[in-house]
Amino acid sequence: MYVLYEDSAQFKAEKIFSESDSTLQVESESGKRSKIKKNAVIFTFDSPAPSQMLQQAQALAETLDVAFLWECAPQEELNVADFGQEYFGHPPSAVEKTALIYALHAAPAYFHRRGKGIYRPAPPDILQAALAAIEKKRLQAEQQQAWTEQMLAGQLPEAIGRMADDLLTRPDKNSLEWKAFDAAVAQSGKSAEQLLLDLQAWPHALAVHRRRFFAQYFPKGTAFPAFESPIVPDALPDADVEAYSLDDASTTEVDDALSVVMLDEHTARIGIHIAAPGLGIARGSQLDELARQRMSTVYMPGEKIPMLPEPLLQLFSLDEGQARPALSLYVTARLDTGEILDMQTRVERLTVRKNLRLHELENEASEAALNDPEQPLTYGHWLRPLWRFAQHLTAKRDAMRGKPENNNRIEYSFQLEGAADNPDSIVRLVPRLRNAPLDRIVAEYMILANSSWGGLLNQHGVPGVYRSQQTGRTRMSTHALPHESIGVPQYIWSTSPLRRYVDLVNQRQILAAAEHGVSARLVAPFKPKDADLFALIGAFDSQYAAWGEFQNNMERYWCLRWLRQQGITETEGEFLRDDLVRLSCVPMVVTLVGVPELNRGQRVRLSINDADELALTLHCRFLDVLAD
Repeated sequence: MYVLYEDSAQFKAEKIFSESDSTLQVESESGKRSKIKKNAVIFTFDSPAPSQMLQQAQALAETLDVAFLWECAPQEELNVADFGQEYFGHPPSAVEKTALIYALHAAPAYFHRRGKGIYRPAPPDILQAALAAIEKKRLQAEQQQAWTEQMLAGQLPEAIGRMADDLLTRPDKNSLEWKAFDAAVAQSGKSAEQLLLDLQAWPHALAVHRRRFFAQYFPKGTAFPAFESPIVPDALPDADVEAYSLDDASTTEVDDALSVVMLDEHTARIGIHIAAPGLGIARGSQLDELARQRMSTVYMPGEKIPMLPEPLLQLFSLDEGQARPALSLYVTARLDTGEILDMQTRVERLTVRKNLRLHELENEASEAALNDPEQPLTYGHWLRPLWRFAQHLTAKRDAMRGKPENNNRIEYSFQLEGAADNPDSIVRLVPRLRNAPLDRIVAEYMILANSSWGGLLNQHGVPGVYRSQQTGRTRMSTHALPHESIGVPQYIWSTSPLRRYVDLVNQRQILAAAEHGVSARLVAPFKPKDADLFALIGAFDSQYAAWGEFQNNMERYWCLRWLRQQGITETEGEFLRDDLVRLSCVPMVVTLVGVPELNRGQRVRLSINDADELALTLHCRFLDVLAD
């Protein structure tokens, strides 16, 4: 005796070995025995043998017309054995009953299962809806396959082209377009970006990098909505100082300026003046929300996306000849010993005498010229006192850090002759020594302001967004901790409030501390343990990292373009570790093929074999080691 039963949605036929009240022990053709419950049994039969019966039933089921079966069946629950009697015109054999089960079970649109061997024909209206859905799914599958085949053949379907941006940044993985594209990616063995580029969804690799970034972070464009202009305080005392700003040529929003008033031969009052948008942009205002959405100005070669609207920048940027609100830190110090005698924070109105540019002064303002008062030096009356005290600040930080700061690396600025979205624009790489005297002057006073104002917030119990570094780990938090790399007891970002959101947040906290002192913690925009301040830190970290990654990618892209434009096939580099080398002609670190065992810092000569502007990689091969 044999039995047909259902096990895990599968139909099986096996020989009955033994039987009890509620179970059967069955034996397969291989001799394996198993126990099944009687309620899993559909029917028993004598012949043919199980494997033969299933094989014959499957063949018969494929000949049955399900639509005709539905027309023949009564609109009520039916037992396969009874329906088989009517359909075949005789008591159905085991093969015929099983064939009917196979046919009905495989057509859920036509027959709804109600039990083991029991089905109910679908009502006509429900059947029509189900058939329409099946047909729609079939057509969709055909369309999906057609799109995939087109892409594999090198043709871009119009529907895929329309969704090219979304396919890389916000794919709807339930859409036909995504499924077709994903299948083409898998079958082609290419990356998603490379496939779309090969299909000419974009004209060049630069467009891929840019549109992927803008589609993800600026899907509605970079323009600002209409906003109400803030009220700029005008009842501020005028700063009676001669102040200058010092920035590179591309700077349009001037955040900071410096002033010097000599009190005697060795004593000076140095002013560090920071643009004060915090006076006009209140927490939670429309402008504050706009700044918080962007978190920072986005920089890339030849272009930038400002954090704040241009009309607002014009209200607060420390442009020469314009009276603008400023948050100022005045430091009275001995220039001969570096001793700080007094420190005051003021809110005032500042008129910058001139916006100086680094490239106009850096050749003249060498260390020798700054140290020798007899040498001619433009703006020497302003630069030399700043330089003298900056050297003391550097020495103090070096002592706290336990070693001199290594800032001797060359940095590059990127200048484009042409549009930033045109790969044929001519790129110029302008090298600058990171530790140049003018850069050191600006850096030291910004560090002094950020450390001092961080101390002011901590003194009055006002929370801020601090940056700390301990045991090599840099992080942001709401309380003061040492920054070991910089060599200060605490450090905040507060000197770029026109370009960075945390600086704007910290400036409002500093304004409260400067005005209210010990009671500032009660009136500051962010109170101690404000949950929104913690949320802000997390959001800023994430978005600032995304902006930085995009800037790095764009700089790497233009480095590859520069190498191509210059026709460079061989260059030199500095060995770092493993197979990594820093190139000497462009700011890039590359993987070097065939490099022998070398010491860090050794100079090598290498060949440039291939550049991939999409993957942003440069294939280089080791040639030889250069003499020291």
